[in-house]
Amino acid sequence: MTETQASSAPKLREKGRILSASEIERTLVRLAHEIIEKNNGAETLGLVGVQRRGVPLAKRLASLISGIEKHPVDVGVLDISFYRDDLSTKDIRPVVNHGNLGFDVNGRDVVLVDDVLYTGRTIRAALDALFDHGRPRRVQLLTLIDRGHRELPIEATFVGRTVQTSSREIIEVKLREIDNDEQVLIVERVD
Repeated sequence: MTETQASSAPKLREKGRILSASEIERTLVRLAHEIIEKNNGAETLGLVGVQRRGVPLAKRLASLISGIEKHPVDVGVLDISFYRDDLSTKDIRPVVNHGNLGFDVNGRDVVLVDDVLYTGRTIRAALDALFDHGRPRRVQLLTLIDRGHRELPIEATFVGRTVQTSSREIIEVKLREIDNDEQVLIVERVD
């Protein structure tokens, strides 16, 4: 990181912890059961994690569901960088990866998995990317944290926790697979 980047990075102050590691695990177990119930099992189910933190969440959920249902659950990885509608507002252009999703989504019940639902723009981009891979029978959305502030009419089917936030606040999801830490924090921009 250059000195200019460091000085332009927003200063953040931790306000509190929303979920501990054990609370994340309990939440995922509950969500796995909800997915099974809503989909009448796991026969046609496929989970697709939205890069970055949606991927380990999808893998964990698939493992939990497979253990409960005694049926393997396909997990895919979705890179939505190319589909974002805010590319022109980003400082650095993302690397576009049109890789393989990981399984055939045609006719499947797909659960898109992301860590935080905020404006809905990430999920809109994820839907565009998903449909470039095929036509699922049904698409449902799972988010660990729903913080409101929608700009698009998008609602999650499965929600770990709903947290009311201000526009100055940020939800930080930390997962051991990416961050070597496991918790969900609420932080605030400090001027």
